[in-house]
Amino acid sequence: MAVRQQHKTFRAIEVGDGGDGRWAAYSRPLWREMEGLLTAEGRTPQGAERVRALFRAHMPELVPVLERLAGRLDRPGAEAFLTHAALRPFSQACTQIGRNGTLLRNYDLRPEQCEGTVVSSCFLRPVIGMQDMLWGLLDGMNDAGLAVSLTWGGRTAYGRGFSVLVVVRYLLETCGTVDEAVARLRSLPVAVPQNLTLVDPAKEVTVFVGPDIPVTVAPDACAANHQHLPVTGEQERALGTQERLRAVRAAGTDVAAMLRPPLYRSVDEQGSRTLYTAHYRPAEGRVTYYWPGESWQQSFGDFAPGSRTVTLGGAG
Repeated sequence: MAVRQQHKTFRAIEVGDGGDGRWAAYSRPLWREMEGLLTAEGRTPQGAERVRALFRAHMPELVPVLERLAGRLDRPGAEAFLTHAALRPFSQACTQIGRNGTLLRNYDLRPEQCEGTVVSSCFLRPVIGMQDMLWGLLDGMNDAGLAVSLTWGGRTAYGRGFSVLVVVRYLLETCGTVDEAVARLRSLPVAVPQNLTLVDPAKEVTVFVGPDIPVTVAPDACAANHQHLPVTGEQERALGTQERLRAVRAAGTDVAAMLRPPLYRSVDEQGSRTLYTAHYRPAEGRVTYYWPGESWQQSFGDFAPGSRTVTLGGAG
């Protein structure tokens, strides 16, 4: 049976260093739905101070940016929210591979749960990426030639720590190489099991992170939605994580393969589906986003604000 097609609008915006009002103009209309994701602890004075202290301890370079953005947003709870250390956990599917200096990924989620905003920023350095939760990143690259993307690790463990979205932001703001970023990760508490694929011109690697494991280097620079533990039959039926990992290993960085099953996922029982394919070439400072029959390129040298309403394919 054919799956109904769906449309989604993606935007591209420039926000500079966050101090001139462009970031706040984008973020304030989203605040009402975003603030509901703040945990009960994050809403208390003690909890807010705890997450601010955690942020200061682990991401000191970003503290001035955090304070600047919170001041511009000017909403109760904004600073605690922007630490990403008091957010309700979320999970998503996704498949990704790093090879030959490029990073290719599919991002899968319910369409209404994805901001769908490509952001060019210069908080500490030039960064372009797919933004989520106001300044976190699902994937992105920086001007040093480093690219990073995430997938959910497939386990339900939860602990004190940061949303992986702000971790990706932090790595791209402060690191220039894969080795530097992996070293930083070893001291960062991450709240939920996640897989990160990192690429620079000389190296690519996938690492498993989470609240209950040390940073663990994967066998190769590929990831779907499992880590070091065996995948149960139920998990595989729901996510197809092993099937997708085998497929992306075989396909390499073939964009066309990412736009076909099993890597391209049509609507599942939860309404999740592939929302975009991103192909980062960080050494060139260039990223191209793909959908069935359409693409959108952005780069540091030629970033074009605007919007695209795309058709999400219904293969099935």
